[in-house]
Amino acid sequence: MKPLPDQTDLVLLRQDALRIFQAGIAAADPYQAVKHCLAPKLFDGYSQIHLIAFGKAACAMAQAAQEIIPAEKLADRGIAVTNYENVSSVDNVDVIGAAHPLPDAAGLKAAQLIAERVQNAQQNELVLVLVSGGGSALIPYPAGRISLQEKIATTDLLLASGAAINQVNCVRKHLSQLKGGGLARMAAPASLHALILSDVLGDDLSAIASGPTVADGTTYADAIEVLKANGVWDQVPSNVRQHLEQGELSHIAETPKPGDAIFNNTGHTLVGSNTISVNAMLQAAQKLGYETELYSDHLCGEAREEAEKLATHAKALTVNQPIALLAGGETTVTLKGAGRGGRNQEMALAFAIAAKQQGLTGNWAFLSGGTDGRDGPTDAAGGIVDRDTIKRMTQAGVNPTGLLENNDSYTALKASGDLVNTGATGTNVADLQILLIQPAP
Repeated sequence: MKPLPDQTDLVLLRQDALRIFQAGIAAADPYQAVKHCLAPKLFDGYSQIHLIAFGKAACAMAQAAQEIIPAEKLADRGIAVTNYENVSSVDNVDVIGAAHPLPDAAGLKAAQLIAERVQNAQQNELVLVLVSGGGSALIPYPAGRISLQEKIATTDLLLASGAAINQVNCVRKHLSQLKGGGLARMAAPASLHALILSDVLGDDLSAIASGPTVADGTTYADAIEVLKANGVWDQVPSNVRQHLEQGELSHIAETPKPGDAIFNNTGHTLVGSNTISVNAMLQAAQKLGYETELYSDHLCGEAREEAEKLATHAKALTVNQPIALLAGGETTVTLKGAGRGGRNQEMALAFAIAAKQQGLTGNWAFLSGGTDGRDGPTDAAGGIVDRDTIKRMTQAGVNPTGLLENNDSYTALKASGDLVNTGATGTNVADLQILLIQPAP
């Protein structure tokens, strides 16, 4: 009979998984990401710099930028808009708290201030825009006669109908003055450059914060078709229908399209993303002595199903030296129970159960966590499980399978001491997964 792997090895394996996870989070640090991309010489040739930031990481990004922009070139005070929880003071910047995910009046006022500032920018001046996740909800600026409540109602109807996020964005862009390239249009003839921290898998710039600084390939006719196809056209407020119909008839200007001259002096730099964080994890794992495998850079689907697939993949591997299987993405959870947890905790619990059922041998540890430090409505970032997790849960008197069925992964992982708690990280580039396996003795 082969001896069980040493308990000390298991502790070290868990520590390595946490180190690799932290390397992924660090690569998305908004302050450092901006610091790495900016230098004072980049502002040569511009008479003034207008600093605008919006999103969950707006304060950290703005702090880094204002430390680098030559003080004599900073036009007035910068403007940063973030969710109330992330508000912090920034030198030379007016910080405005607004609501997320549902917009509020404070966000509308902030959007109007941004629009006024950007429209006053002149040729030979630069509008530096710092974009991070959540920006779409934080700076709502409805077009025409549409009210904020009418825009929210339209978005809610679309989401409830099961519309895909790209469909929702298509409609939102055509109901907004800032989204879908609207901010870039306001900035012309000044130059504009956006530093973007992506919370969107695949890093589609037109999807991040609904693309306020990039061209929009969709039309008013597309937006109308989205509402009709999802069965909500007759339910949306009349002001919304009239606005879209007027746009389709070319009585209202379209969103700026690819090739539009307003983008001649517009640029973008992706400063953080899930891909960048996954690559940082690969490097960290290699430095710790692991053979690395990129399992997926676009991990989607039902969390528990993806956990089972990963366990099956791991079981089929021939492991001759310590290996790290790494992934990034954003799974989903179909809520059927009344428990508490998040997609990362659910995936961790499901993996522990699947590994036990499939007989994954040797020493292993699996971590799934959200880079923002918040997984669902809990205080945990995710979960880290190992070969003894199910035993610890059973000894604590809980039923892992029953809790999984009740979507109560938080209770299960808390019982086994397997929650990952990082606190709020101040960034968000979706989720990261790490599976470490040592050769069986």
